[in-house]
Amino acid sequence: MLNFCLAAAKALLKSRRPSPKSDMKDSSLIVMGNGPALRDAIDNHPEWLKANHLLAVNFAANTSEFFSLKPELYVLADPHFFNLPSSDPNVEKLWKNIARSDWKMSLWIPISMRNRLSSLSLPSCITPKFFNLTPGDGKGTLLWRLYDKGLAMPRPRNVLIPSIMIGIREGYKKIYLAGADHTWTRTLSVNDDNRVVSIQPHFYKDSDGELKRVETEYKGLHLHDVLGSMTIAFRSYFEIADYAKSRGVQILNATPGSFIDAFPRCHPSL
Repeated sequence: MLNFCLAAAKALLKSRRPSPKSDMKDSSLIVMGNGPALRDAIDNHPEWLKANHLLAVNFAANTSEFFSLKPELYVLADPHFFNLPSSDPNVEKLWKNIARSDWKMSLWIPISMRNRLSSLSLPSCITPKFFNLTPGDGKGTLLWRLYDKGLAMPRPRNVLIPSIMIGIREGYKKIYLAGADHTWTRTLSVNDDNRVVSIQPHFYKDSDGELKRVETEYKGLHLHDVLGSMTIAFRSYFEIADYAKSRGVQILNATPGSFIDAFPRCHPSL
Protein backbone atom coordinates (compact mmCIF):
# COMPACT_ATOMS: atom_id res chain seq x y z
CA MET A 1 0.00 0.00 0.00
CA LEU A 2 2.85 2.39 0.84
CA ASN A 3 4.46 1.86 -2.58
CA PHE A 4 1.14 2.56 -4.26
CA CYS A 5 0.54 5.71 -2.22
CA LEU A 6 3.99 7.05 -3.05
CA ALA A 7 3.61 6.23 -6.75
CA ALA A 8 0.09 7.72 -6.83
CA ALA A 9 1.33 10.93 -5.23
CA LYS A 10 4.15 11.21 -7.78
CA ALA A 11 1.73 10.48 -10.63
CA LEU A 12 -0.66 13.16 -9.38
CA LEU A 13 2.14 15.73 -9.31
CA LYS A 14 4.19 14.73 -12.35
CA SER A 15 2.22 12.56 -14.74
CA ARG A 16 -0.02 13.71 -17.56
CA ARG A 17 -2.38 11.75 -19.77
CA PRO A 18 -0.24 9.56 -22.05
CA SER A 19 -1.03 8.62 -25.61
CA PRO A 20 -3.94 6.15 -25.93
CA LYS A 21 -2.90 2.52 -25.88
CA SER A 22 -3.23 0.22 -28.87
CA ASP A 23 -4.23 -3.41 -29.26
CA MET A 24 -1.29 -5.32 -30.76
CA LYS A 25 -2.17 -8.70 -29.25
CA ASP A 26 -1.88 -10.43 -32.63
CA SER A 27 1.75 -9.31 -33.11
CA SER A 28 4.99 -9.92 -31.23
CA LEU A 29 7.54 -7.22 -30.44
CA ILE A 30 11.32 -7.30 -30.39
CA VAL A 31 12.78 -4.58 -28.17
CA MET A 32 16.21 -3.92 -29.64
CA GLY A 33 18.73 -2.64 -27.14
CA ASN A 34 21.92 -1.29 -28.67
CA GLY A 35 24.22 -3.80 -26.99
CA PRO A 36 26.87 -5.76 -28.93
CA ALA A 37 24.67 -8.90 -29.09
CA LEU A 38 22.25 -7.13 -31.42
CA ARG A 39 24.87 -7.62 -34.13
CA ASP A 40 24.36 -11.39 -33.86
CA ALA A 41 20.59 -11.02 -34.35
CA ILE A 42 21.04 -8.71 -37.34
CA ASP A 43 23.68 -10.84 -39.05
CA ASN A 44 22.42 -14.33 -38.24
CA HIS A 45 18.67 -14.06 -37.61
CA PRO A 46 17.29 -11.53 -40.14
CA GLU A 47 14.12 -13.55 -40.78
CA TRP A 48 13.29 -13.49 -37.07
CA LEU A 49 13.61 -9.71 -37.05
CA LYS A 50 11.45 -9.37 -40.16
CA ALA A 51 8.73 -11.59 -38.71
CA ASN A 52 8.10 -9.36 -35.67
CA HIS A 53 7.45 -5.71 -34.92
CA LEU A 54 10.62 -3.89 -33.93
CA LEU A 55 11.35 -1.21 -31.34
CA ALA A 56 14.57 0.80 -31.60
CA VAL A 57 16.12 3.14 -29.05
CA ASN A 58 18.60 5.96 -28.54
CA PHE A 59 21.20 6.37 -31.30
CA ALA A 60 19.99 3.41 -33.40
CA ALA A 61 18.83 5.85 -36.09
CA ASN A 62 22.46 6.79 -36.70
CA THR A 63 23.16 3.37 -38.18
CA SER A 64 22.48 1.94 -41.62
CA GLU A 65 20.52 -0.88 -39.95
CA PHE A 66 17.84 1.61 -38.93
CA PHE A 67 16.94 2.15 -42.57
CA SER A 68 17.01 -1.55 -43.46
CA LEU A 69 15.12 -2.82 -40.40
CA LYS A 70 12.50 -0.02 -40.45
CA PRO A 71 11.31 -0.35 -36.82
CA GLU A 72 7.64 0.24 -36.05
CA LEU A 73 8.44 1.94 -32.73
CA TYR A 74 11.24 4.21 -31.56
CA VAL A 75 11.78 5.26 -27.93
CA LEU A 76 13.83 8.17 -26.60
CA ALA A 77 13.93 8.86 -22.87
CA ASP A 78 17.17 10.68 -21.99
CA PRO A 79 16.81 14.49 -21.83
CA HIS A 80 20.09 14.69 -23.75
CA PHE A 81 18.17 13.99 -26.95
CA PHE A 82 15.90 16.99 -26.48
CA ASN A 83 18.34 19.83 -25.79
CA LEU A 84 17.70 21.35 -29.20
CA PRO A 85 19.48 22.69 -31.05
CA SER A 86 22.18 20.42 -29.68
CA SER A 87 25.91 20.90 -29.39
CA ASP A 88 26.22 17.12 -29.79
CA PRO A 89 26.60 16.27 -33.50
CA ASN A 90 25.25 12.77 -32.83
CA VAL A 91 21.97 14.22 -31.57
CA GLU A 92 21.68 16.50 -34.60
CA LYS A 93 22.37 13.50 -36.85
CA LEU A 94 19.79 11.44 -34.97
CA TRP A 95 16.95 13.85 -35.65
CA LYS A 96 17.97 14.29 -39.28
CA ASN A 97 17.91 10.53 -39.76
CA ILE A 98 14.57 10.12 -38.00
CA ALA A 99 13.21 12.82 -40.32
CA ARG A 100 14.42 10.74 -43.29
CA SER A 101 12.17 7.81 -42.31
CA ASP A 102 9.76 6.85 -45.08
CA TRP A 103 7.77 4.14 -43.26
CA LYS A 104 5.11 4.27 -40.55
CA MET A 105 6.74 4.58 -37.14
CA SER A 106 5.57 5.64 -33.69
CA LEU A 107 8.07 7.95 -32.02
CA TRP A 108 7.72 7.69 -28.25
CA ILE A 109 9.08 10.50 -26.09
CA PRO A 110 8.48 11.61 -22.49
CA ILE A 111 5.46 13.85 -22.06
CA SER A 112 7.70 16.38 -20.33
CA MET A 113 9.59 16.79 -23.62
CA ARG A 114 6.64 17.08 -25.99
CA ASN A 115 7.08 20.83 -26.51
CA ARG A 116 10.63 20.22 -27.78
CA LEU A 117 9.18 18.65 -30.94
CA SER A 118 7.87 22.01 -32.12
CA SER A 119 11.34 22.91 -33.42
CA LEU A 120 11.51 19.75 -35.55
CA SER A 121 10.07 18.93 -38.93
CA LEU A 122 8.98 15.30 -38.96
CA PRO A 123 7.42 13.47 -41.92
CA SER A 124 3.74 12.52 -41.81
CA CYS A 125 4.64 8.82 -41.58
CA ILE A 126 5.95 9.40 -38.05
CA THR A 127 3.38 9.56 -35.27
CA PRO A 128 4.62 11.23 -32.07
CA LYS A 129 3.42 9.44 -28.95
CA PHE A 130 4.02 10.33 -25.33
CA PHE A 131 4.70 8.44 -22.09
CA ASN A 132 5.33 9.23 -18.43
CA LEU A 133 8.65 8.47 -16.76
CA THR A 134 7.12 8.68 -13.28
CA PRO A 135 8.73 5.97 -11.12
CA GLY A 136 6.91 3.43 -9.00
CA ASP A 137 8.46 0.69 -6.83
CA GLY A 138 7.22 -2.74 -5.86
CA LYS A 139 4.22 -4.71 -7.02
CA GLY A 140 0.54 -5.15 -6.31
CA THR A 141 -2.86 -4.68 -7.93
CA LEU A 142 -3.19 -0.98 -7.12
CA LEU A 143 0.29 -0.13 -8.38
CA TRP A 144 -0.28 -2.16 -11.53
CA ARG A 145 -3.39 -0.12 -12.28
CA LEU A 146 -1.18 2.96 -12.48
CA TYR A 147 1.04 1.03 -14.88
CA ASP A 148 -2.02 0.06 -16.96
CA LYS A 149 -2.95 3.70 -17.36
CA GLY A 150 0.61 4.71 -18.24
CA LEU A 151 0.84 6.99 -15.22
CA ALA A 152 3.85 5.24 -13.66
CA MET A 153 6.35 2.45 -14.30
CA PRO A 154 9.15 0.62 -12.45
CA ARG A 155 12.01 3.03 -11.91
CA PRO A 156 13.27 3.87 -15.43
CA ARG A 157 17.02 3.56 -14.95
CA ASN A 158 17.55 3.13 -18.69
CA VAL A 159 15.60 3.30 -21.94
CA LEU A 160 14.92 -0.44 -22.05
CA ILE A 161 12.59 -0.18 -19.04
CA PRO A 162 10.11 2.31 -20.58
CA SER A 163 10.46 0.47 -23.90
CA ILE A 164 9.23 -2.80 -22.39
CA MET A 165 6.46 -1.00 -20.51
CA ILE A 166 5.34 0.73 -23.71
CA GLY A 167 5.27 -2.66 -25.42
CA ILE A 168 3.07 -4.10 -22.67
CA ARG A 169 0.71 -1.13 -22.74
CA GLU A 170 0.49 -1.30 -26.55
CA GLY A 171 -0.99 -4.76 -26.13
CA TYR A 172 1.83 -7.05 -27.27
CA LYS A 173 1.44 -10.45 -25.62
CA LYS A 174 4.94 -11.65 -26.48
CA ILE A 175 7.96 -9.37 -26.16
CA TYR A 176 11.52 -10.41 -26.99
CA LEU A 177 14.67 -8.60 -25.86
CA ALA A 178 17.58 -8.43 -28.29
CA GLY A 179 20.83 -6.55 -27.77
CA ALA A 180 20.05 -6.25 -24.06
CA ASP A 181 23.54 -7.29 -22.93
CA HIS A 182 23.76 -5.18 -19.75
CA THR A 183 27.25 -6.57 -19.14
CA TRP A 184 28.26 -3.27 -17.59
CA THR A 185 30.35 -4.67 -14.75
CA ARG A 186 32.74 -6.30 -17.21
CA THR A 187 33.97 -2.91 -18.37
CA LEU A 188 33.64 -1.06 -15.07
CA SER A 189 36.83 0.07 -13.32
CA VAL A 190 38.38 2.85 -11.22
CA ASN A 191 41.57 4.52 -12.44
CA ASP A 192 44.49 5.83 -10.37
CA ASP A 193 42.80 9.23 -10.12
CA ASN A 194 39.83 7.56 -8.38
CA ARG A 195 37.62 8.24 -11.38
CA VAL A 196 35.03 5.65 -12.34
CA VAL A 197 35.52 4.38 -15.88
CA SER A 198 32.58 2.69 -17.58
CA ILE A 199 32.80 1.57 -21.18
CA GLN A 200 29.43 0.54 -22.60
CA PRO A 201 29.98 -0.98 -26.06
CA HIS A 202 27.22 -1.05 -28.67
CA PHE A 203 26.50 -3.10 -31.78
CA TYR A 204 27.85 -0.12 -33.72
CA LYS A 205 31.10 1.79 -33.23
CA ASP A 206 30.75 4.88 -31.03
CA SER A 207 32.33 8.11 -32.27
CA ASP A 208 35.15 9.70 -30.29
CA GLY A 209 32.76 12.51 -29.41
CA GLU A 210 30.22 10.11 -27.90
CA LEU A 211 32.91 8.33 -25.88
CA LYS A 212 34.07 11.69 -24.56
CA ARG A 213 30.50 12.66 -23.64
CA VAL A 214 29.98 9.46 -21.66
CA GLU A 215 33.32 9.97 -19.91
CA THR A 216 32.23 13.48 -18.92
CA GLU A 217 28.90 12.18 -17.58
CA TYR A 218 30.75 9.83 -15.24
CA LYS A 219 32.99 12.59 -13.90
CA GLY A 220 32.14 13.16 -10.26
CA LEU A 221 30.33 9.84 -9.85
CA HIS A 222 31.60 7.36 -7.28
CA LEU A 223 31.58 3.60 -7.63
CA HIS A 224 28.70 3.18 -5.18
CA ASP A 225 26.66 5.64 -7.26
CA VAL A 226 27.21 3.64 -10.43
CA LEU A 227 26.62 0.25 -8.83
CA GLY A 228 23.52 1.57 -7.09
CA SER A 229 22.13 2.76 -10.40
CA MET A 230 22.77 -0.64 -11.95
CA THR A 231 20.99 -2.31 -9.03
CA ILE A 232 17.92 -0.16 -9.68
CA ALA A 233 17.80 -1.30 -13.31
CA PHE A 234 18.08 -5.01 -12.55
CA ARG A 235 15.46 -4.72 -9.78
CA SER A 236 13.10 -2.90 -12.15
CA TYR A 237 13.23 -5.85 -14.56
CA PHE A 238 11.95 -8.16 -11.83
CA GLU A 239 9.12 -5.72 -11.12
CA ILE A 240 8.31 -5.67 -14.84
CA ALA A 241 8.35 -9.49 -14.88
CA ASP A 242 5.77 -9.64 -12.07
CA TYR A 243 3.58 -7.05 -13.77
CA ALA A 244 3.83 -8.72 -17.18
CA LYS A 245 2.88 -12.09 -15.73
CA SER A 246 -0.19 -10.56 -14.08
CA ARG A 247 -1.27 -9.23 -17.49
CA GLY A 248 -0.64 -12.41 -19.44
CA VAL A 249 2.41 -11.01 -21.25
CA GLN A 250 5.40 -13.22 -22.00
CA ILE A 251 8.82 -11.51 -21.99
CA LEU A 252 11.71 -13.56 -23.36
CA ASN A 253 15.36 -12.56 -23.34
CA ALA A 254 16.92 -13.52 -26.69
CA THR A 255 20.26 -11.84 -25.90
CA PRO A 256 23.18 -14.29 -25.67
CA GLY A 257 25.26 -13.60 -22.55
CA SER A 258 22.85 -11.02 -21.14
CA PHE A 259 23.19 -10.16 -17.44
CA ILE A 260 19.43 -9.59 -17.09
CA ASP A 261 18.22 -12.47 -14.92
CA ALA A 262 14.54 -11.55 -14.61
CA PHE A 263 13.19 -13.11 -17.81
CA PRO A 264 13.34 -16.62 -19.33
CA ARG A 265 15.94 -17.07 -22.07
CA CYS A 266 15.28 -18.08 -25.65
CA HIS A 267 17.06 -18.29 -28.99
CA PRO A 268 16.09 -15.94 -31.85
CA SER A 269 13.91 -18.19 -34.01
CA LEU A 270 10.64 -18.21 -35.90
